Amino acid sequence: MKIKLLERPTEDRPVTAMILVLSGVLILALQDSLVKYMASETSFWQFQTLRSMGNGFLLLCLCAIGSGFTLLIPLNPRMVFLRAAVMTMCMFCFFAGAPFLSVAQMAAGLYTYPLFVTLLAAPVLGERVGIWRIIALLLGVCGAMTILRPWTSDFTLVQLLPICAGLLYAINILILRRYCRGESPVTLTFAVAVMFIVSGAMGSLLLTVFAPEQALQDAMPFVAIGWPVLTLTVLVFAIISSVLNLSGNIFLNRAYQTAESSRLAPLDFSYLLFAIIWGKVLFGSWPSAFTVAGMCMIASAGILTAWREHVNAKSRKRKPA
Repeated sequence: MKIKLLERPTEDRPVTAMILVLSGVLILALQDSLVKYMASETSFWQFQTLRSMGNGFLLLCLCAIGSGFTLLIPLNPRMVFLRAAVMTMCMFCFFAGAPFLSVAQMAAGLYTYPLFVTLLAAPVLGERVGIWRIIALLLGVCGAMTILRPWTSDFTLVQLLPICAGLLYAINILILRRYCRGESPVTLTFAVAVMFIVSGAMGSLLLTVFAPEQALQDAMPFVAIGWPVLTLTVLVFAIISSVLNLSGNIFLNRAYQTAESSRLAPLDFSYLLFAIIWGKVLFGSWPSAFTVAGMCMIASAGILTAWREHVNAKSRKRKPA
């Protein structure tokens, strides 16, 4: 029995891709909020290992009842695992500040990634950065500064971690679109799961054998503790996160493989709205006016960039060969 969603894409399906993006970001926003909710009960390394083992097991089950295990074999192993390594670093930066930041702050930092795509377009893709991209870049920077407010006494370097995640996520998007379009979503997700298991196990082992000072563990327990006592609550949480993470990432991977990224980017920014909603549901709090204003500027910058990419793409198609 073949599962179409898991097969290697053969054609573009813009409408289906849009539905997949909305579903994917809704699911992932919930998962990311749950990680913050459970951060005091586990460690990043334990959570990462357990969730990724669940991902790997579920993928193997899907392959067994679906189209077979050949979907796990990448067409371009080097780039697939390079992307997996980038995503591993991205998730560390994103979740490391979870105990100290609001869901909205984490989401806004991650969604600076279109700004970094713009910055990397010239040196990496050889694209010309026009006036509209520069305007979008400046708007996004203003949005990030509005959220961070580094001139206030409340600012800490931890707030920069989600922005670092945004940079790494931008690199992931470039690799995915340029080198991994023909890969199965199962291949891409399984490679990330393998990389997460390896990094989670290594982090747990190193921090258990070479435990940092107690002061550091008390200050940043989520990332400075290797393997805390595993409870049933954490295990159930890891299973739920695994299902959410796997489905959300498969949806997004397939979406970006079957439609132009410029079409999907505006919908991708609905993650910011979902992050606010889940933050209210789970933590009973709304973001500050500064955070909302900054998120709106960042989203506007991303949508403006996507619109210009769409216009440029149409212009290139009209030009004679």
